[in-house]
Amino acid sequence: MKIKEWSKDERPRERVIEKGVESVSSAELLAILIGSGSANESGVDLTRRILSENGNSLRSLCALSREELEGYNGIGSAKAVTIMAAMELGKRLMREAHTDRVTMGSASDLFDYFRTHILDLPHEECHMLMLDVKNRIMGHKLVSRGGITESSVDIRLVLRSALITGATNIVLCHNHPSGVPAPSKADDVLTRRLKEACDVMHIRLLDHVIVGSDSYFSYYESGKL
Repeated sequence: MKIKEWSKDERPRERVIEKGVESVSSAELLAILIGSGSANESGVDLTRRILSENGNSLRSLCALSREELEGYNGIGSAKAVTIMAAMELGKRLMREAHTDRVTMGSASDLFDYFRTHILDLPHEECHMLMLDVKNRIMGHKLVSRGGITESSVDIRLVLRSALITGATNIVLCHNHPSGVPAPSKADDVLTRRLKEACDVMHIRLLDHVIVGSDSYFSYYESGKL
């Protein structure tokens, strides 16, 4: 049965109008976005199925590519892009909240800031923050993008970006697509070499944070920096 054939108090859009957006489920919100399902199932049934097959997790849904979304019967390119746009808006909302707090005071702050940029990526990315003497954000730069297990970081590029920005402090952060934030030997080597290079240029490497699924590793907090 199509959603428009449901009784008024069962239709997601009407319930949002009557009772507020908090009254409907995630699947119903997604159904409002895509508008319709397929010949065999309503939009709500379709979005329920998609969520169910992804562990009822919006974060897992967010990690799906356009091609993966289009693999579901009833989801074409327009609906897939609509879902991706909604997920991206959620990420940007989180980023705005952290951007308002421009001072990075702890590894937890860094984890909260970076997770909206690199959490759940299927590949490894390395980012850097450039900070002033009071640890206020002066700039954010993508340093490298790699494969599933590693990315290559050019220390010269990191230092050049810091010098151009006039940063006195920097932070490095990268994700582990495996979800496990434990540092590798390559991560240890990179951190040591970057610290040595920063010392020469009188720039302070405050931390190197590795982002996992729900946790992080901080070189500073672990005493390795």
